[in-house]
Amino acid sequence: MGWSSIIIPGSGEPNFDTWVANPFETAKQRREKEVRSLLDKLPPETIMLNPSKIGTVRPFSKKEKPSKKERESEMEAAIADVKDAPMKKKTKGRSKPSKVANKKQEGIVRAKRPFLDEQMKEEEAIAKKKQKLAEEAELPKSLQRFARKQAT
Repeated sequence: MGWSSIIIPGSGEPNFDTWVANPFETAKQRREKEVRSLLDKLPPETIMLNPSKIGTVRPFSKKEKPSKKERESEMEAAIADVKDAPMKKKTKGRSKPSKVANKKQEGIVRAKRPFLDEQMKEEEAIAKKKQKLAEEAELPKSLQRFARKQAT
């Protein structure tokens, strides 16, 4: 005898009736939403960029540091470059074989210096770590937390 229509409240809403705001979100969108929700929980005064870190280069990690053989080969290459460098002919008395040999020796020392400085820094760091461990080992484990921190 005809048809009748019924009005159902909420049936025309475009949103899905789920607990998730966007059921079709990608993994990247989900991560971004999580970060935003965590940042919303923090007070705005605590959120800031460290201007000294922007534009800086990340230091070498332990895995990225060159090995001893690589450092030695770099040093040998630098020394070979200095030895092969042509020497200019100078005026009277300045191109004597002894002066040329001295200049080459100075060049070799200058080429070695950065590598030796780096090696000394590493050895000092290792010595400091060993000293720190030795100081901590002197006290029993139960008393180590009461030990005074020394300013270094």
